[in-house]
Amino acid sequence: MKINKMDNIQKIYNNMEVNKVKANKGPIGKDEVELSEKAKDYQIGMKKLKEIPDIREDKVERIKKQIKSGTYNVKGQEIAEKILENILLDKRI
Repeated sequence: MKINKMDNIQKIYNNMEVNKVKANKGPIGKDEVELSEKAKDYQIGMKKLKEIPDIREDKVERIKKQIKSGTYNVKGQEIAEKILENILLDKRI
């Protein structure tokens, strides 16, 4: 009785090596993304928005000085208009 099964083991090992070589060939294709003009414009706009400071320090300082000196005057009509503009803008967004 022959107990040596080396031929079968060798075949399995060879198959494993072939499969490793096939798996390591690298990427088959290359993915590409192309943005529409609208998306590119959106990216440019978002970049510009990020560059704008949240608080305009120069305007804040100017108004502070006007308040201290008592020369800061604002009309109620202007305040109401700005409030309404912001409300309408929020509803659009």
